Amino acid sequence: MTQTRGKVYLIGAGPGDPGLITVKAKECIQSADVVVYDYLASPVLLDYAKKEAEIIYVGKKGGDHTLT
Repeated sequence: MTQTRGKVYLIGAGPGDPGLITVKAKECIQSADVVVYDYLASPVLLDYAKKEAEIIYVGKKGGDHTLT
């Protein structure tokens, strides 16, 4: 069986304004097959994801943990 190795990028959402993320961060979101995000990321950043990307919310809000 042949295995394909993937890559994982950890991207900071910046200070809140989606226009302030780096060009590389935007490119990573645009090419990702899966986007995992939390409460601190602006939902506008998800607009950069491709239509077929899997989008997973993982929480990260004090006292309000997401369990799956």
